[in-house]
Amino acid sequence: MAGGIGATGTSYAATRRKELAGASGWAGLVHNRRVFATSVFASLGGLLYGMCSSASGVFSGVLGMASFDERMASAVDQSGTKGWLVAILELGAWFGVLVTGYLADKLSRKYTILLAVIIFCIGVIVQTAAAAPDSIYGGRFVTGLGVGSLSMAVPLYNAELSPPEVRGSLVALQQLAITFGIMVSFWIDFGTNYIKSGGVQSEAAWRIPLALQLVPAITLGVGILFMPFSPRWLVNKGRDDEALKVLSAARRMPPDSDLVQIEFLEIKAQYLFEKETSEINFPQYQDGSYMSSFKLGLHEYLSLITTRTLLYRVAVGSLTMFFQQWTGVNAILYYAPTIFQSLSLTGTAISLLATGVVGIAMFLATIPAVIWVDQVGRKPVLISGAFLMAACHFIVAVLTGLFHESWANHQAASAGWAACALVWVFAMGPCAWILVAEIWPMSVRGKGMSIASSSNWVSVLSVTPTMLDKLGFGTFVFFGAFSLLGGLFILFFVPETKGLTLEEMDDVFGDSEGLGVADLERQHAIHRKIGLLSMSEKPSEVRESMTKVSEE
Repeated sequence: MAGGIGATGTSYAATRRKELAGASGWAGLVHNRRVFATSVFASLGGLLYGMCSSASGVFSGVLGMASFDERMASAVDQSGTKGWLVAILELGAWFGVLVTGYLADKLSRKYTILLAVIIFCIGVIVQTAAAAPDSIYGGRFVTGLGVGSLSMAVPLYNAELSPPEVRGSLVALQQLAITFGIMVSFWIDFGTNYIKSGGVQSEAAWRIPLALQLVPAITLGVGILFMPFSPRWLVNKGRDDEALKVLSAARRMPPDSDLVQIEFLEIKAQYLFEKETSEINFPQYQDGSYMSSFKLGLHEYLSLITTRTLLYRVAVGSLTMFFQQWTGVNAILYYAPTIFQSLSLTGTAISLLATGVVGIAMFLATIPAVIWVDQVGRKPVLISGAFLMAACHFIVAVLTGLFHESWANHQAASAGWAACALVWVFAMGPCAWILVAEIWPMSVRGKGMSIASSSNWVSVLSVTPTMLDKLGFGTFVFFGAFSLLGGLFILFFVPETKGLTLEEMDDVFGDSEGLGVADLERQHAIHRKIGLLSMSEKPSEVRESMTKVSEE
Protein backbone atom coordinates (compact mmCIF):
# COMPACT_ATOMS: atom_id res chain seq x y z
CA MET A 1 0.00 0.00 0.00
CA ALA A 2 2.93 2.32 0.57
CA GLY A 3 5.41 3.81 -1.78
CA GLY A 4 8.26 6.22 -1.46
CA ILE A 5 8.88 9.39 -3.36
CA GLY A 6 12.17 7.92 -4.44
CA ALA A 7 15.60 9.48 -4.47
CA THR A 8 16.01 9.50 -8.25
CA GLY A 9 13.21 11.90 -9.01
CA THR A 10 13.64 14.35 -6.17
CA SER A 11 17.36 14.48 -5.44
CA TYR A 12 17.63 18.07 -6.59
CA ALA A 13 14.51 19.12 -4.74
CA ALA A 14 15.69 17.38 -1.55
CA THR A 15 19.11 19.02 -1.81
CA ARG A 16 17.51 22.40 -2.41
CA ARG A 17 15.18 21.91 0.57
CA LYS A 18 18.09 21.14 2.87
CA GLU A 19 19.92 24.23 1.64
CA LEU A 20 16.92 26.40 2.42
CA ALA A 21 16.06 24.78 5.74
CA GLY A 22 17.27 26.37 8.96
CA ALA A 23 19.42 25.01 11.76
CA SER A 24 18.39 22.32 14.20
CA GLY A 25 18.67 22.50 17.99
CA TRP A 26 17.69 25.60 19.96
CA ALA A 27 18.38 27.90 17.01
CA GLY A 28 16.02 25.84 14.86
CA LEU A 29 13.29 25.98 17.49
CA VAL A 30 13.58 29.76 17.72
CA HIS A 31 13.56 30.08 13.94
CA ASN A 32 10.44 27.89 13.74
CA ARG A 33 8.85 29.50 16.77
CA ARG A 34 5.29 29.37 15.47
CA VAL A 35 5.21 25.60 15.01
CA PHE A 36 7.28 25.34 18.21
CA ALA A 37 4.52 27.13 20.13
CA THR A 38 1.86 24.93 18.54
CA SER A 39 3.78 21.77 19.48
CA VAL A 40 4.32 22.99 23.04
CA PHE A 41 0.59 23.50 23.43
CA ALA A 42 -0.33 20.15 21.86
CA SER A 43 2.14 18.52 24.23
CA LEU A 44 -0.23 19.25 27.10
CA GLY A 45 -1.40 15.78 26.12
CA GLY A 46 1.97 14.53 27.33
CA LEU A 47 1.46 16.43 30.59
CA LEU A 48 -1.76 14.48 31.13
CA TYR A 49 0.11 11.27 30.28
CA GLY A 50 2.72 12.05 32.91
CA MET A 51 0.17 13.00 35.56
CA CYS A 52 -1.96 9.88 35.32
CA SER A 53 -0.47 7.03 33.33
CA SER A 54 2.62 4.90 32.80
CA ALA A 55 4.90 7.17 34.80
CA SER A 56 2.04 8.32 36.99
CA GLY A 57 3.15 10.67 39.74
CA VAL A 58 -0.38 11.37 40.95
CA PHE A 59 -1.55 7.82 41.48
CA SER A 60 1.74 6.46 42.78
CA GLY A 61 1.57 9.08 45.54
CA VAL A 62 -2.13 8.53 46.15
CA LEU A 63 -1.56 4.79 46.63
CA GLY A 64 0.60 5.51 49.65
CA MET A 65 -1.83 7.90 51.37
CA ALA A 66 -3.54 6.65 54.53
CA SER A 67 -6.90 8.23 53.71
CA PHE A 68 -6.96 6.51 50.31
CA ASP A 69 -5.99 3.17 51.83
CA GLU A 70 -8.77 3.52 54.40
CA ARG A 71 -11.40 4.42 51.79
CA MET A 72 -10.28 1.72 49.32
CA ALA A 73 -9.11 -0.87 51.84
CA SER A 74 -10.60 -3.83 49.99
CA ALA A 75 -8.70 -2.87 46.82
CA VAL A 76 -5.24 -2.16 48.21
CA ASP A 77 -4.77 -4.78 50.91
CA GLN A 78 -2.76 -7.14 48.71
CA SER A 79 0.20 -6.33 46.46
CA GLY A 80 -1.27 -8.25 43.51
CA THR A 81 -4.60 -6.47 43.76
CA LYS A 82 -2.78 -3.19 44.19
CA GLY A 83 -0.91 -3.87 40.95
CA TRP A 84 -4.16 -4.41 39.06
CA LEU A 85 -5.63 -1.26 40.55
CA VAL A 86 -2.73 0.54 38.89
CA ALA A 87 -2.64 -1.53 35.70
CA ILE A 88 -6.33 -1.15 34.81
CA LEU A 89 -5.40 2.20 33.28
CA GLU A 90 -2.85 0.44 31.10
CA LEU A 91 -5.56 -1.87 29.77
CA GLY A 92 -7.74 1.10 28.86
CA ALA A 93 -4.81 2.88 27.25
CA TRP A 94 -3.93 -0.20 25.21
CA PHE A 95 -7.44 -0.35 23.79
CA GLY A 96 -7.55 3.44 23.33
CA VAL A 97 -4.34 3.57 21.32
CA LEU A 98 -5.47 0.75 19.02
CA VAL A 99 -8.71 2.50 17.99
CA THR A 100 -6.95 5.83 17.59
CA GLY A 101 -5.32 4.71 14.34
CA TYR A 102 -8.71 4.69 12.63
CA LEU A 103 -9.97 7.82 14.41
CA ALA A 104 -6.86 9.85 13.56
CA ASP A 105 -7.32 9.10 9.86
CA LYS A 106 -11.10 9.59 9.90
CA LEU A 107 -11.63 12.56 12.24
CA SER A 108 -8.19 14.21 11.83
CA ARG A 109 -5.34 14.30 14.31
CA LYS A 110 -6.76 17.52 15.77
CA TYR A 111 -10.29 16.30 16.53
CA THR A 112 -8.98 12.97 17.79
CA ILE A 113 -7.06 14.89 20.44
CA LEU A 114 -10.28 16.73 21.37
CA LEU A 115 -12.25 13.48 21.67
CA ALA A 116 -9.48 11.92 23.78
CA VAL A 117 -9.55 14.90 26.14
CA ILE A 118 -13.32 14.56 26.63
CA ILE A 119 -12.98 10.86 27.47
CA PHE A 120 -10.04 11.61 29.76
CA CYS A 121 -12.06 14.20 31.71
CA ILE A 122 -14.95 11.77 32.24
CA GLY A 123 -12.58 9.22 33.75
CA VAL A 124 -10.94 11.79 36.03
CA ILE A 125 -14.30 13.00 37.33
CA VAL A 126 -15.36 9.44 38.16
CA GLN A 127 -12.10 8.84 40.07
CA THR A 128 -12.26 12.13 41.93
CA ALA A 129 -15.81 11.42 43.14
CA ALA A 130 -15.09 7.75 43.91
CA ALA A 131 -16.61 6.35 47.09
CA ALA A 132 -15.67 2.71 46.47
CA PRO A 133 -12.98 0.70 44.65
CA ASP A 134 -15.29 -0.01 41.70
CA SER A 135 -15.33 3.70 40.80
CA ILE A 136 -11.54 3.82 40.85
CA TYR A 137 -11.35 0.79 38.56
CA GLY A 138 -13.93 2.19 36.15
CA GLY A 139 -12.58 5.73 36.23
CA ARG A 140 -9.02 4.65 35.62
CA PHE A 141 -10.06 2.45 32.71
CA VAL A 142 -11.92 5.34 31.05
CA THR A 143 -9.05 7.72 31.79
CA GLY A 144 -6.76 5.15 30.19
CA LEU A 145 -8.81 5.23 27.01
CA GLY A 146 -8.21 8.97 26.78
CA VAL A 147 -4.55 9.02 27.73
CA GLY A 148 -3.76 6.10 25.42
CA SER A 149 -5.31 7.98 22.53
CA LEU A 150 -3.42 11.15 23.45
CA SER A 151 -0.13 9.25 23.75
CA MET A 152 -0.39 8.43 20.04
CA ALA A 153 -2.29 11.39 18.59
CA VAL A 154 -0.07 14.13 20.04
CA PRO A 155 3.32 12.90 18.71
CA LEU A 156 1.63 12.04 15.40
CA TYR A 157 0.24 15.58 15.14
CA ASN A 158 3.56 17.19 16.09
CA ALA A 159 5.53 14.98 13.68
CA GLU A 160 3.30 15.83 10.72
CA LEU A 161 3.35 19.54 11.46
CA SER A 162 7.11 19.83 12.06
CA PRO A 163 9.90 20.78 9.65
CA PRO A 164 12.37 17.87 9.31
CA GLU A 165 15.32 19.73 10.85
CA VAL A 166 13.51 20.16 14.20
CA ARG A 167 10.99 17.33 14.08
CA GLY A 168 12.83 15.29 16.69
CA SER A 169 12.86 18.18 19.14
CA LEU A 170 9.19 19.01 18.58
CA VAL A 171 8.04 15.40 18.98
CA ALA A 172 10.32 15.05 22.03
CA LEU A 173 8.34 17.87 23.64
CA GLN A 174 5.78 15.20 24.46
CA GLN A 175 8.42 13.36 26.48
CA LEU A 176 9.44 16.60 28.19
CA ALA A 177 5.78 17.26 29.02
CA ILE A 178 5.45 13.73 30.40
CA THR A 179 8.38 14.23 32.75
CA PHE A 180 7.05 17.67 33.72
CA GLY A 181 3.70 16.07 34.54
CA ILE A 182 5.45 13.45 36.66
CA MET A 183 7.45 16.11 38.48
CA VAL A 184 4.44 18.34 39.15
CA SER A 185 2.35 15.36 40.30
CA PHE A 186 4.93 14.21 42.82
CA TRP A 187 5.09 17.64 44.42
CA ILE A 188 1.30 18.02 44.41
CA ASP A 189 1.08 14.71 46.25
CA PHE A 190 3.77 15.84 48.65
CA GLY A 191 1.84 19.04 49.44
CA THR A 192 -1.66 17.57 49.72
CA ASN A 193 -0.33 14.74 51.87
CA TYR A 194 -0.48 17.20 54.80
CA ILE A 195 -4.17 18.08 54.40
CA LYS A 196 -5.84 16.90 57.61
CA SER A 197 -9.25 16.92 59.20
CA GLY A 198 -9.73 16.19 62.88
CA GLY A 199 -6.08 15.29 63.29
CA VAL A 200 -6.10 12.63 60.57
CA GLN A 201 -5.40 12.84 56.87
CA SER A 202 -8.37 14.16 54.93
CA GLU A 203 -9.71 12.52 51.78
CA ALA A 204 -9.01 15.84 50.07
CA ALA A 205 -5.35 14.78 50.20
CA TRP A 206 -5.97 12.34 47.35
CA ARG A 207 -9.08 13.78 45.71
CA ILE A 208 -7.43 17.16 44.96
CA PRO A 209 -4.45 15.69 43.04
CA LEU A 210 -6.83 13.60 40.95
CA ALA A 211 -9.10 16.58 40.24
CA LEU A 212 -6.22 18.87 39.26
CA GLN A 213 -5.68 16.75 36.14
CA LEU A 214 -8.76 18.46 34.72
CA VAL A 215 -7.00 21.84 34.49
CA PRO A 216 -4.50 21.01 31.70
CA ALA A 217 -7.05 18.67 30.08
CA ILE A 218 -9.70 21.37 29.67
CA THR A 219 -7.03 23.85 28.53
CA LEU A 220 -5.91 21.44 25.81
CA GLY A 221 -9.45 20.57 24.77
CA VAL A 222 -10.44 24.21 24.26
CA GLY A 223 -7.15 25.34 22.75
CA ILE A 224 -6.82 22.53 20.21
CA LEU A 225 -9.88 23.95 18.43
CA PHE A 226 -7.76 26.94 17.43
CA MET A 227 -4.75 24.90 16.29
CA PRO A 228 -4.15 24.04 12.59
CA PHE A 229 -4.90 20.67 11.03
CA SER A 230 -2.01 18.42 10.06
CA PRO A 231 -0.93 19.43 6.52
CA ARG A 232 -0.40 15.78 5.59
CA TRP A 233 -3.90 14.85 6.75
CA LEU A 234 -5.27 17.76 4.72
CA VAL A 235 -3.46 16.57 1.57
CA ASN A 236 -4.81 13.07 2.17
CA LYS A 237 -8.31 14.55 2.24
CA GLY A 238 -7.81 16.57 -0.95
CA ARG A 239 -7.67 19.92 0.88
CA ASP A 240 -4.49 21.12 -0.82
CA ASP A 241 -5.04 24.87 -0.43
CA GLU A 242 -5.47 24.52 3.33
CA ALA A 243 -2.39 22.30 3.56
CA LEU A 244 -0.31 24.88 1.71
CA LYS A 245 -1.53 27.62 4.05
CA VAL A 246 -0.63 25.54 7.11
CA LEU A 247 2.89 24.87 5.78
CA SER A 248 3.29 28.54 4.89
CA ALA A 249 2.21 29.64 8.36
CA ALA A 250 4.42 27.06 10.06
CA ARG A 251 7.46 28.20 8.08
CA ARG A 252 6.47 31.89 8.26
CA MET A 253 7.12 32.10 4.53
CA PRO A 254 4.83 32.92 1.59
CA PRO A 255 3.07 29.96 -0.06
CA ASP A 256 5.06 30.40 -3.29
CA SER A 257 8.47 30.31 -1.59
CA ASP A 258 10.75 27.50 -2.76
CA LEU A 259 10.98 25.82 0.65
CA VAL A 260 7.22 25.72 1.22
CA GLN A 261 6.61 24.54 -2.36
CA ILE A 262 9.18 21.74 -2.14
CA GLU A 263 7.80 20.45 1.15
CA PHE A 264 4.25 20.63 -0.16
CA LEU A 265 5.09 18.90 -3.44
CA GLU A 266 6.96 16.11 -1.68
CA ILE A 267 3.88 15.45 0.46
CA LYS A 268 1.63 15.64 -2.59
CA ALA A 269 3.88 13.29 -4.58
CA GLN A 270 3.69 10.57 -1.95
CA TYR A 271 -0.07 10.97 -1.64
CA LEU A 272 -0.59 10.68 -5.42
CA PHE A 273 1.67 7.65 -5.69
CA GLU A 274 -0.07 5.85 -2.83
CA LYS A 275 -3.48 6.78 -4.27
CA GLU A 276 -2.54 5.38 -7.69
CA THR A 277 -1.13 2.24 -6.08
CA SER A 278 -4.38 1.72 -4.20
CA GLU A 279 -6.40 2.20 -7.40
CA ILE A 280 -4.26 -0.39 -9.22
CA ASN A 281 -4.29 -2.97 -6.43
CA PHE A 282 -7.90 -2.51 -5.29
CA PRO A 283 -9.98 -1.04 -8.13
CA GLN A 284 -13.13 -2.59 -6.66
CA TYR A 285 -12.92 -0.40 -3.52
CA GLN A 286 -12.65 3.02 -5.15
CA ASP A 287 -16.34 4.03 -5.25
CA GLY A 288 -16.16 5.98 -2.00
CA SER A 289 -18.86 3.96 -0.21
CA TYR A 290 -18.63 3.15 3.50
CA MET A 291 -18.18 -0.58 2.85
CA SER A 292 -15.45 0.00 0.27
CA SER A 293 -13.63 2.37 2.61
CA PHE A 294 -13.92 -0.19 5.41
CA LYS A 295 -12.51 -2.99 3.27
CA LEU A 296 -9.74 -0.74 2.00
CA GLY A 297 -8.87 0.08 5.60
CA LEU A 298 -8.66 -3.62 6.42
CA HIS A 299 -6.26 -4.17 3.55
CA GLU A 300 -4.14 -1.28 4.83
CA TYR A 301 -3.94 -2.97 8.23
CA LEU A 302 -3.06 -6.27 6.55
CA SER A 303 -0.33 -4.58 4.52
CA LEU A 304 1.48 -3.85 7.79
CA ILE A 305 2.18 -7.56 8.22
CA THR A 306 2.16 -8.78 4.60
CA THR A 307 4.51 -6.15 3.11
CA ARG A 308 8.14 -6.82 4.02
CA THR A 309 9.27 -3.23 4.50
CA LEU A 310 6.13 -2.31 6.47
CA LEU A 311 6.55 -5.37 8.69
CA TYR A 312 10.11 -4.21 9.34
CA ARG A 313 8.73 -0.86 10.48
CA VAL A 314 6.14 -2.57 12.69
CA ALA A 315 8.96 -4.58 14.29
CA VAL A 316 11.15 -1.50 14.79
CA GLY A 317 8.34 0.58 16.27
CA SER A 318 6.76 -2.15 18.39
CA LEU A 319 10.00 -3.52 19.84
CA THR A 320 11.34 -0.05 20.56
CA MET A 321 8.20 0.75 22.56
CA PHE A 322 8.24 -2.71 24.17
CA PHE A 323 11.78 -2.26 25.43
CA GLN A 324 10.95 1.22 26.69
CA GLN A 325 8.21 -0.30 28.85
CA TRP A 326 10.24 -3.30 30.01
CA THR A 327 13.24 -1.25 31.09
CA GLY A 328 11.09 -0.88 34.19
CA VAL A 329 11.04 2.90 34.25
CA ASN A 330 7.26 3.13 34.53
CA ALA A 331 7.01 0.33 37.08
CA ILE A 332 9.72 1.90 39.23
CA LEU A 333 7.99 5.27 39.09
CA TYR A 334 4.63 3.82 40.06
CA TYR A 335 6.08 2.19 43.13
CA ALA A 336 8.76 4.76 43.89
CA PRO A 337 7.43 5.57 47.39
CA THR A 338 7.44 1.86 48.30
CA ILE A 339 10.93 1.40 46.85
CA PHE A 340 12.36 4.39 48.70
CA GLN A 341 10.82 3.15 51.94
CA SER A 342 12.62 -0.16 51.37
CA LEU A 343 15.85 1.82 50.97
CA SER A 344 15.56 3.11 54.58
CA LEU A 345 13.50 6.22 53.84
CA THR A 346 10.73 5.83 56.40
CA GLY A 347 7.46 7.69 56.42
CA THR A 348 5.16 8.68 53.58
CA ALA A 349 6.34 12.29 53.51
CA ILE A 350 10.03 11.37 53.24
CA SER A 351 9.46 8.79 50.50
CA LEU A 352 7.31 11.25 48.56
CA LEU A 353 10.05 13.85 48.92
CA ALA A 354 12.60 11.43 47.48
CA THR A 355 10.19 10.56 44.69
CA GLY A 356 9.82 14.27 43.91
CA VAL A 357 13.56 14.44 43.31
CA VAL A 358 13.10 11.64 40.76
CA GLY A 359 10.63 13.88 38.91
CA ILE A 360 13.07 16.79 38.88
CA ALA A 361 15.91 14.55 37.65
CA MET A 362 13.78 13.15 34.84
CA PHE A 363 12.61 16.58 33.71
CA LEU A 364 16.11 18.09 33.69
CA ALA A 365 17.57 15.03 31.94
CA THR A 366 15.02 15.29 29.13
CA ILE A 367 15.85 18.91 28.24
CA PRO A 368 19.20 18.12 26.52
CA ALA A 369 17.51 15.38 24.49
CA VAL A 370 14.88 17.84 23.27
CA ILE A 371 17.50 20.37 22.21
CA TRP A 372 20.10 18.05 20.70
CA VAL A 373 18.19 15.04 19.35
CA ASP A 374 18.11 16.51 15.82
CA GLN A 375 21.85 17.16 15.93
CA VAL A 376 23.04 14.00 17.71
CA GLY A 377 20.46 11.66 16.20
CA ARG A 378 17.82 9.29 17.54
CA LYS A 379 20.03 6.22 17.92
CA PRO A 380 22.75 7.71 20.16
CA VAL A 381 20.13 9.12 22.54
CA LEU A 382 18.21 5.84 22.73
CA ILE A 383 21.29 3.63 23.04
CA SER A 384 23.06 5.71 25.68
CA GLY A 385 19.85 6.04 27.67
CA ALA A 386 19.20 2.29 27.61
CA PHE A 387 22.75 1.38 28.63
CA LEU A 388 22.75 3.97 31.43
CA MET A 389 19.47 2.58 32.73
CA ALA A 390 20.90 -0.94 32.65
CA ALA A 391 23.99 0.14 34.59
CA CYS A 392 21.90 1.88 37.25
CA HIS A 393 19.61 -1.13 37.62
CA PHE A 394 22.56 -3.48 38.12
CA ILE A 395 24.26 -1.21 40.66
CA VAL A 396 21.03 -0.76 42.65
CA ALA A 397 20.61 -4.55 42.56
CA VAL A 398 24.11 -5.06 44.01
CA LEU A 399 23.61 -2.47 46.75
CA THR A 400 20.19 -3.88 47.61
CA GLY A 401 21.53 -7.44 47.72
CA LEU A 402 24.36 -6.44 50.05
CA PHE A 403 22.55 -4.10 52.42
CA HIS A 404 18.80 -4.83 52.20
CA GLU A 405 18.78 -6.28 55.74
CA SER A 406 20.66 -3.35 57.26
CA TRP A 407 19.51 -0.20 55.48
CA ALA A 408 18.60 1.40 58.80
CA ASN A 409 22.07 0.93 60.28
CA HIS A 410 24.36 3.92 60.26
CA GLN A 411 26.98 1.90 58.42
CA ALA A 412 24.60 1.15 55.56
CA ALA A 413 23.06 4.61 55.35
CA SER A 414 25.52 5.82 52.72
CA ALA A 415 24.82 2.74 50.60
CA GLY A 416 21.08 3.35 50.91
CA TRP A 417 21.37 6.91 49.73
CA ALA A 418 23.70 5.81 46.94
CA ALA A 419 20.97 3.45 45.74
CA CYS A 420 18.46 6.31 45.87
CA ALA A 421 20.78 8.51 43.81
CA LEU A 422 21.16 5.79 41.21
CA VAL A 423 17.40 5.42 40.94
CA TRP A 424 17.28 9.17 40.29
CA VAL A 425 19.91 8.79 37.56
CA PHE A 426 18.09 5.73 36.27
CA ALA A 427 15.14 7.98 35.45
CA MET A 428 17.16 9.37 32.52
CA GLY A 429 15.63 6.82 30.19
CA PRO A 430 15.40 6.89 26.40
CA CYS A 431 12.52 8.41 24.47
CA ALA A 432 11.04 6.20 21.77
CA TRP A 433 8.08 8.36 20.78
CA ILE A 434 10.06 10.32 18.19
CA LEU A 435 10.99 7.20 16.27
CA VAL A 436 7.58 5.59 16.37
CA ALA A 437 5.90 8.79 15.13
CA GLU A 438 8.01 9.30 12.02
CA ILE A 439 8.75 5.96 10.37
CA TRP A 440 5.44 5.33 8.55
CA PRO A 441 4.26 6.15 5.02
CA MET A 442 1.29 8.48 4.81
CA SER A 443 -1.28 5.84 3.78
CA VAL A 444 -0.84 3.77 6.97
CA ARG A 445 0.74 6.26 9.38
CA GLY A 446 -2.13 6.36 11.85
CA LYS A 447 -2.71 2.62 11.73
CA GLY A 448 0.97 1.71 11.94
CA MET A 449 1.63 4.03 14.83
CA SER A 450 -1.38 2.74 16.76
CA ILE A 451 -0.12 -0.85 16.52
CA ALA A 452 3.46 0.04 17.44
CA SER A 453 2.38 2.33 20.29
CA SER A 454 0.11 -0.35 21.74
CA SER A 455 3.16 -2.36 22.78
CA ASN A 456 4.06 0.50 25.14
CA TRP A 457 0.91 -0.33 27.09
CA VAL A 458 1.65 -4.04 27.55
CA SER A 459 1.67 -3.72 31.29
CA VAL A 460 4.53 -4.83 33.48
CA LEU A 461 3.00 -2.93 36.37
CA SER A 462 0.64 -5.62 37.61
CA VAL A 463 3.51 -7.98 38.41
CA THR A 464 5.93 -5.42 39.84
CA PRO A 465 4.72 -5.54 43.49
CA THR A 466 4.94 -9.34 43.45
CA MET A 467 8.42 -9.18 41.89
CA LEU A 468 9.58 -6.76 44.56
CA ASP A 469 8.18 -9.03 47.28
CA LYS A 470 9.48 -12.34 45.89
CA LEU A 471 12.61 -11.41 43.95
CA GLY A 472 13.87 -8.41 45.88
CA PHE A 473 17.05 -7.15 44.20
CA GLY A 474 16.38 -9.65 41.40
CA THR A 475 13.69 -7.26 40.16
CA PHE A 476 16.41 -4.72 39.33
CA VAL A 477 18.49 -7.40 37.61
CA PHE A 478 15.47 -8.38 35.51
CA PHE A 479 14.81 -4.82 34.36
CA GLY A 480 18.51 -4.18 33.85
CA ALA A 481 18.73 -7.13 31.46
CA PHE A 482 15.83 -5.78 29.40
CA SER A 483 17.44 -2.33 29.32
CA LEU A 484 20.62 -3.88 27.97
CA LEU A 485 18.71 -5.87 25.34
CA GLY A 486 16.85 -2.74 24.30
CA GLY A 487 20.07 -0.83 23.73
CA LEU A 488 21.50 -3.66 21.64
CA PHE A 489 18.32 -3.85 19.56
CA ILE A 490 18.49 -0.12 18.76
CA LEU A 491 22.20 -0.42 17.97
CA PHE A 492 21.89 -3.25 15.42
CA PHE A 493 18.39 -3.06 13.96
CA VAL A 494 17.08 0.52 14.02
CA PRO A 495 18.09 2.97 11.24
CA GLU A 496 18.91 6.62 11.92
CA THR A 497 16.15 9.02 10.81
CA LYS A 498 17.38 12.47 11.82
CA GLY A 499 17.08 15.29 9.29
CA LEU A 500 14.81 13.38 6.92
CA THR A 501 11.30 14.30 5.85
CA LEU A 502 8.52 11.86 6.63
CA GLU A 503 8.33 11.18 2.91
CA GLU A 504 12.01 10.14 2.81
CA MET A 505 11.46 7.33 5.34
CA ASP A 506 10.55 4.99 2.50
CA ASP A 507 14.12 5.17 1.21
CA VAL A 508 15.54 4.52 4.69
CA PHE A 509 13.41 1.41 5.13
CA GLY A 510 14.06 0.07 1.63
CA ASP A 511 10.67 0.64 -0.04
CA SER A 512 12.21 2.23 -3.12
CA GLU A 513 14.54 -0.74 -3.62
CA GLY A 514 11.53 -3.03 -3.91
CA LEU A 515 9.74 -0.98 -6.55
CA GLY A 516 9.40 -2.49 -9.99
CA VAL A 517 10.07 -0.70 -13.26
CA ALA A 518 6.40 0.17 -13.71
CA ASP A 519 6.20 1.68 -10.22
CA LEU A 520 9.34 3.73 -10.76
CA GLU A 521 7.95 5.02 -14.04
CA ARG A 522 4.68 6.01 -12.34
CA GLN A 523 6.63 7.71 -9.61
CA HIS A 524 8.75 9.58 -12.14
CA ALA A 525 5.66 10.66 -14.07
CA ILE A 526 4.03 12.06 -10.92
CA HIS A 527 7.16 14.03 -10.02
CA ARG A 528 7.35 15.48 -13.51
CA LYS A 529 3.64 16.30 -13.58
CA ILE A 530 3.64 18.30 -10.35
CA GLY A 531 6.98 20.03 -11.00
CA LEU A 532 9.04 18.22 -8.39
CA LEU A 533 11.64 17.04 -10.89
CA SER A 534 12.65 20.55 -11.77
CA MET A 535 12.44 22.91 -8.85
CA SER A 536 14.59 25.30 -10.85
CA GLU A 537 11.26 26.38 -12.29
CA LYS A 538 9.84 29.62 -11.01
CA PRO A 539 7.43 29.19 -8.08
CA SER A 540 4.57 30.49 -10.23
CA GLU A 541 5.22 27.75 -12.80
CA VAL A 542 5.25 25.12 -10.07
CA ARG A 543 1.95 26.43 -8.78
CA GLU A 544 0.47 26.28 -12.27
CA SER A 545 1.46 22.60 -12.60
CA MET A 546 -0.05 21.89 -9.19
CA THR A 547 -3.29 23.60 -10.20
CA LYS A 548 -3.52 21.33 -13.23
CA VAL A 549 -3.01 18.25 -11.04
CA SER A 550 -5.70 19.41 -8.61
CA GLU A 551 -8.15 20.05 -11.44
CA GLU A 552 -7.53 16.59 -12.86
